[in-house]
Amino acid sequence: MTTPSVHRWFKSSYSGGSGTECVECARTRDGALARDSKSTGGPFVAVRNEAWQAFTQAVRDEKC
Repeated sequence: MTTPSVHRWFKSSYSGGSGTECVECARTRDGALARDSKSTGGPFVAVRNEAWQAFTQAVRDEKC
């Protein structure tokens, strides 16, 4: 897998406003990456397209 620093990361619109609960995501050709915005050099989670689409649809359906 490509090093996450080469990806264009963006903050989730559902992240907490206090700056302590921020999630960042990046799209890849195979899916998406997610990481803690306070740990940009730290670990990240890679998710395949089908799973990412199911996840984002579930979030939209819940209207969080």
